[in-house]
Amino acid sequence: MSPEEVKTNIEKALEEIRPFLQSDGGDIDLVDIVDGVHVKVSFKGACDNCSINQMTLKSGVEMTIKKYVPQIESVTAV
Repeated sequence: MSPEEVKTNIEKALEEIRPFLQSDGGDIDLVDIVDGVHVKVSFKGACDNCSINQMTLKSGVEMTIKKYVPQIESVTAV
């Protein structure tokens, strides 16, 4: 998968997740893709300060991104 395809597929994954975050007053943005396997995202709005955003990151965001781009090894919030 080319770097452009990786980014496009990660954006598709975030689009799938976004409505759930927006329903709680939050959002998420792609910040960076490091070495094609490490993704950095940024929570926005209510999700930025949310006490369960790490659970959301691992159980929702990371799982969905890996569904679209299986080679991703980690997803971190910055």
